[in-house]
This record gives sequence, structure tokens and C-alpha cells, in this order.
Amino acid sequence: MTATPIPRTLAMTLYGDLDVSLIDELPAGRKPIQTVHRYEKDRLTIFTFIRKQIQEGRQVYIVYPLIEESETLELNNLMEGFESICRAFPEYPVSIVHGNQKPADKEFEMQRFVKGETKIMVATTVIEVGVNVPNASVMVIENAERFGLSQLHQLRGRVGRGAAQSYCILITKYALSKDSKVRIETMVRTNDGFEIAEVDLKLRGPGDLMGTQQSGVADLIIADLARDGAILQLARQAAERILQEDPSLAFPENARILTQIRAQGKHQLNWSRIS
Repeated sequence: MTATPIPRTLAMTLYGDLDVSLIDELPAGRKPIQTVHRYEKDRLTIFTFIRKQIQEGRQVYIVYPLIEESETLELNNLMEGFESICRAFPEYPVSIVHGNQKPADKEFEMQRFVKGETKIMVATTVIEVGVNVPNASVMVIENAERFGLSQLHQLRGRVGRGAAQSYCILITKYALSKDSKVRIETMVRTNDGFEIAEVDLKLRGPGDLMGTQQSGVADLIIADLARDGAILQLARQAAERILQEDPSLAFPENARILTQIRAQGKHQLNWSRIS
């Protein structure tokens, strides 16, 4: 079961003997999340929007890529961000959650937010899964260019869980790599997890289909898993039909397939390494 299928998962559905169930619509009453891309210069406008949402009774997540300042990475960090948010919103209590906290402290801060005792949660990606606060309507992601599509989609999924309109604000620096631009544009354009997963597949590759590598270019000579999905599905259906009609590959028309399988058997592929 996966909410955000990573590229390797998509590839495995083409190669593995898997049954796939698709849930391709929102639960009743939920609205698509509106996602926008903003820069550092827009911070005051973003704070004004956050304050308006809180005044309307909503709650807000603000996610940072780092807990503390890094000597090598020029990124916004949670500790400085927490102080900045407290100064910008002195009238509202703020929760702080990160991976270096003791489990009891983390749970205490989580519960304060769940109960509505705090209006803003400043956090790292520890809130990526398992947090359900229907009253939260805004997700702000700092340095969004540092996150992969799966993480961005998961983080955005923390809001939009109630009936109110929800929003995701992606804040980035100005200079973005080609892949970062594609990721941000994809998040702004769509809420469709299947489309996002396909873009992720194109960007990262499916990884090692017979090993443990989660991403990277596949060593296929002709096929492209991102481009040739429909053809690969047809090929798999044809293979399943042959297995049903001629499981031992005794029919003359399947002789070449049998020869190829016997040739592959010489390589002694270790399918148990697929993780």
C-alpha cells in the first residue's frame, strides 16, 4: 500500500506478479489543495495570508529542510525559523516538532496542535506521514527545491483533510536547477498522485529492478519505463496469456521465448534481492 508511488514501485507493477488497486478520487467533501510557488521576497505577503487563515479558525504547518544551521548548505533552518515565526505571530502559540526531540516531547507538541491549543506547527519532515488535523488548512514548505516530488506530495497531504479550502505554499530560492523547476511546476499544476509519480519516474528513473537501488537509470536496451508504459502493459498482458495457455512453452510458436528464458537462466538471477 502506498500513497505516493515512487518510481521503483511503478516499475515493479510492470514486472512483478502484483494486483494493483487504485483509489483515484478524493474522499467525499474534500476540495483539491491550491498550490502556489513563492520566493523569499514574498514572505510578508505569506505571513499576512497565514494570519488571515488563523483568524478564520484554521491552523498552519511550516516545514523546514534542516533542524539547525549548516556550514555547507545555505538553507533556512527550523530553529531560526521557529524564532522568526514567534516574533511574527506573538499573539499565537507555536508548536515545534523535529527528529532530535525525545518521543514524549514530540508527542506533547503534536497533541497541542491536534487539540488546537497551538495555531502554528513549525516542523521538519517528521510530520510527513501519520498526522491528521482536519482543521489545518495551510502547508508552507521552506526551500521546497530541496525536497523530492514524493516528499512534497506527502507533505501537502497533511492539509486538505477537512471540508475547508486548503493551500500549499512552496517557497524557493531564485536559482533553481532544471529538475527542481520541473518538480515545483508539477506540484503547482496537479494534485494527481499518479501524474506526480510518473514525473518522478522520468526524473529519477526506476532504480535497479533486480536489486535494492531505489532510483537511477535502468539498464534496458530498448524500452523506457516512463515513455513506454502502455507498450509494456500490453507486453505483460501477452506474457500472462501465454502462461495461461502454454505454461510449459511447448507450443511451436513459443519456441523462441523458451530459448530466451533458458539463455537468461545461465545468469542465475538472484530474485531474492528485490526488496
